[in-house]
Amino acid sequence: MEFLTVSKENNAAFIKIERPPANALSTAVIQELGQQMEELENDNSIRAILLYGEGRFFSAGADIKEFTEVQSGEAFSELAADGQRIFEKIETFPKPVVAAIHGAALGGGLELAMACHIRLVSENAKLGLPELQLGLIPGFAGTQRLPRYVGVAKAAEMLFTSKPLTGKEAVQWGLANQSYPEEELLNEAKELVRLIAKKSPASLKAAIELLQFGKGRSFYNGVNLEAAKFGEVFTTRDGQEGIRAFIEKREPKFTGE
Repeated sequence: MEFLTVSKENNAAFIKIERPPANALSTAVIQELGQQMEELENDNSIRAILLYGEGRFFSAGADIKEFTEVQSGEAFSELAADGQRIFEKIETFPKPVVAAIHGAALGGGLELAMACHIRLVSENAKLGLPELQLGLIPGFAGTQRLPRYVGVAKAAEMLFTSKPLTGKEAVQWGLANQSYPEEELLNEAKELVRLIAKKSPASLKAAIELLQFGKGRSFYNGVNLEAAKFGEVFTTRDGQEGIRAFIEKREPKFTGE
């Protein structure tokens, strides 16, 4: 990997984006991310993932210089569609993905963060979609994911004005889960991922599937699927271990079976 560094600890993986100075998301970076996620999906020892940036930024956005090499609208659309596919893979990934955002998550950087299941931010981080300022629009599903978190009216305000939110504002608006002083962010994010990684892989996967299924579908269909998944995880060894551990007043030891 040229632009990503991956470290593993017990059942957690930590992915660091390293493309100074701003961790811009070139096509190569996005493709590497897609490859790495595929490897981690097939790694049964990994149950949760943290994504963060090296240096001063999470990611300040797409590589604008790369845009000048695109020769047609069709090619520009294909570039967007390729990124959308990889970001969708993250959103539907069967293992929880947490983004730790410091410095800035702008444009494609915020679109990447929005594809993650949980977002933790530094208090002074900047989160925004400034594409309209360039005469463009977001291309990696930003117009579709942002309203899910902040509502249509607030999403319109962010898009039309190009003004970013601070980390604290992002929490208030529902775009991020929690904010921390910058010097505490990475440690807090790693602790959260370590906590998640202690859970049963089957129950984590089922919870993600249910959360994704519930988007835009009826409550009735959602609860029917939940009941089916409830039965599935109950029959796993981890499900039985969790119940025994609760009764015996001890920590469960999940094996992924």
